[in-house]
Amino acid sequence: MALKKKPVTGMKDIMPAEMEIRDYVIGLIKETYGTFGFSSMETPCVEHIENLCSKQGGDNEKLIFKILKRGEKLKLDQAKDEADLVDGGLRYDLTVPLSRYYSNHANELPSPFKALQMGNVWRADRPQRGRFRQFMQCDIDILGEPSNLAEIELILATTSLLGKLDFKNFTIRINDRRFLKAMAAYSGFEEKDYDSVFITLDKMDKIGMDGVAAELKENGYAEESVEKYLALFQEITGDVEGVRMCKEKLQGFLAPEAADSLEMIITSVESAKEAEFRMKFDPTLVRGMSYYTGTIFEISMDEFGGSVGGGGRYDKMIGKFTGQDTPAVGFSIGFERIVMLLMERGYQVPPRKEKKAFLIEKNMPQAGMLKVLSLAREERKAGKQVMIANMKKNKKFQKEQLAEQGYSEIVEVYRDSVESF
Repeated sequence: MALKKKPVTGMKDIMPAEMEIRDYVIGLIKETYGTFGFSSMETPCVEHIENLCSKQGGDNEKLIFKILKRGEKLKLDQAKDEADLVDGGLRYDLTVPLSRYYSNHANELPSPFKALQMGNVWRADRPQRGRFRQFMQCDIDILGEPSNLAEIELILATTSLLGKLDFKNFTIRINDRRFLKAMAAYSGFEEKDYDSVFITLDKMDKIGMDGVAAELKENGYAEESVEKYLALFQEITGDVEGVRMCKEKLQGFLAPEAADSLEMIITSVESAKEAEFRMKFDPTLVRGMSYYTGTIFEISMDEFGGSVGGGGRYDKMIGKFTGQDTPAVGFSIGFERIVMLLMERGYQVPPRKEKKAFLIEKNMPQAGMLKVLSLAREERKAGKQVMIANMKKNKKFQKEQLAEQGYSEIVEVYRDSVESF
């Protein structure tokens, strides 16, 4: 069987130029979120299959890389269904593992707990631009804080990070699951149909208002309900006035405190923001995860043409582990998409250390080599990044490559001149 050079479909090798940007972004994430009081933590990449298939992850539960039982536990001849063969899977997000982590360690953690976690996740998805089957996620979550201070801090921290990476004029689209349910109830849809209605509504960006109307009618919903429902979206504006209109129009269906909370989040973030972006109330925003219970939000960037991050409140998830609900809200940035956009615009990592290279003549005597190693050691002590390499025949091309890698000083060292350094 011949060995294969290319990575598995949906995975990718990462070259040094991209790795430099990734390392820089990871460092900036830790630094920025650290200033907002978030603490780093980590969970295993393998999670119990029961946790991954708990009907919390929406369509992601169809994309799990499942892991067979091992050794004596794997009894192929006795297996009747998949549950007899599988006991674990690769995590498809970081929220489900975080909920298990918190339920296991709550007594050892501060309250509220402000968590920062970065790690790879896996989904057996169809690969496309900015989407891989293995990809890095970066999440911040606040557990144990019931007030909208949590949402405000998450949005400010995330947008502050994006501002430091020179992203401007992006949009934070925000909604609340309670608005979605109130609008559906007001229009005459039955509660059992909400999820189906929201799945269709979530396609608004792709198929438009007419497409949503046609699909809802095809699914058997009353024309009167459909028309009443879609009329709401034509009336609502994408600012706090739109929130206030919903509060007034949906009386009896929408709790006033839900509208007041959303308005406070929007106005507070607009007032305290450090980056250039806008907040937009978007009543069509659904978010696919069924575990969301309140506020939901997404980052939209015109240059990407889609979402590069999102999150929301999931107050019921931890209770599935502990039997007691815990307020929780999280925000995840699309790390891979952010890095891709930085690469496409030719982003240059700010120089942290001066880079110096010593190119030494081939067959350098031991004394000369020791001299160069000593010089390199002193330069590193002075805070420089130092590379030592043998000269190549095409020295001009070699020096051009080093310059592209950021080496601003390149010293050629020859046998007959090494002692002069």
